[in-house]
Amino acid sequence: MAMKKKPVTGMKDILPKEMEIRDYVIGMIKETYKTFGFTSVETPCVEHIENLSSKQGGENEKLIFKIMKRGEKFNLETAKEELDLVDGGLRYDLTVPLSRYYSNNAAELPSPFKALQMGNVWRADRPQRGRYRQFMQCDIDILGEPTILAEIELILATTTLLGKLDFKNFTIRINDRKILKAMAAYSGFAEEDYDNVFITLDKMDKIGLDGVKEELIKEGYPEESVVKYLDLFEKVTNDIAGVRFLKDTLTEVLDPKVAEDLETIIASVDNTKSADFKMSFDPTLVRGMSYYTGPIFEISMDEFGGSVGGGGRYDEMIGRFTGQQTPACGFSIGFERIVMLLLEREYKVPSAGAKTAYLIEKNMPTDKLLEILDKAKKERESGKQINIAIMKKNKKFQKEQMMAEGYVEFEEFYATEFKN
Repeated sequence: MAMKKKPVTGMKDILPKEMEIRDYVIGMIKETYKTFGFTSVETPCVEHIENLSSKQGGENEKLIFKIMKRGEKFNLETAKEELDLVDGGLRYDLTVPLSRYYSNNAAELPSPFKALQMGNVWRADRPQRGRYRQFMQCDIDILGEPTILAEIELILATTTLLGKLDFKNFTIRINDRKILKAMAAYSGFAEEDYDNVFITLDKMDKIGLDGVKEELIKEGYPEESVVKYLDLFEKVTNDIAGVRFLKDTLTEVLDPKVAEDLETIIASVDNTKSADFKMSFDPTLVRGMSYYTGPIFEISMDEFGGSVGGGGRYDEMIGRFTGQQTPACGFSIGFERIVMLLLEREYKVPSAGAKTAYLIEKNMPTDKLLEILDKAKKERESGKQINIAIMKKNKKFQKEQMMAEGYVEFEEFYATEFKN
């Protein structure tokens, strides 16, 4: 059987040009989030299948790469259901593993705990632009902080990072799951129908108000409820005034503190932000994960045409592990999409030193080669930002190709003399 040289569908090889940007972005992430008090953690890429299938991950639970049991535990003949054959899976996000991590190690961690986690995740999804089956995620989470200080800090840290990577004029869309539910209750939808209503609402940006109305009526919901529901979206604005409108309108079904907290988050971020972006209240924002319990947010960028990150509050997930409720809130940037956008705009890593090539003759005597190696060593130890590659000249050498790879200086060395 012939070996296949292309990577598995939905996964990719990463070439040096992209790797340079990835390494730079990872370094900037660690540097920036550290200034906000976040600490790096790591969790295994394989999780218990029970944790991954706990009905907390929404649609992602349909995309799990599952791992078969090994050895004596695997018995196809006696298996009656999937769990008889499967005991683990590749993680589809970093939130479920972090919740397990915290519940297992809480006694040794500070409270509140500010965690930074970066790592690959896997989803058996349909590959498309900016979406792969294996991809890096980058999460910051604050565990043990019940107040909106967590949301404010997460948004400020994430937007500060994006500003340092030269992103401008993006939007942080924000909503609250409690407001979503209150709008549905006010309109007369039954509580058991909320999730289905929200799935249709989530299509608003693609099919518009009329499309949402048509789908909801088609699914059998009372036209009176549908009209009352969508009337709210026609009247609400995407700012603090919109939050106040819903606070005044939904008095019988919404705790006013929910709206007041959301208003405070928006105002606080607007008044203390360091990057160029805007906050937008978006009552159509749903977020697919069913584990969200409070404020939710997404990063929208026009140059991508969609979301490049998101997060929210998930106060009930850790309690599923420990039996004790622990407030939790997180924000994840779409690392792969950020890198893709930087590549598309031909972003130059600012901290990269000059790349120099030392070109030597093919049959350079050992004593001369040692002199060149010593010269390169002294240059590297000089404290200057410099990258030196030593290579032998050959007929295939193409200076244009090396320049495309970032080499800006070339020094040629001969056996008889150095040309410096």
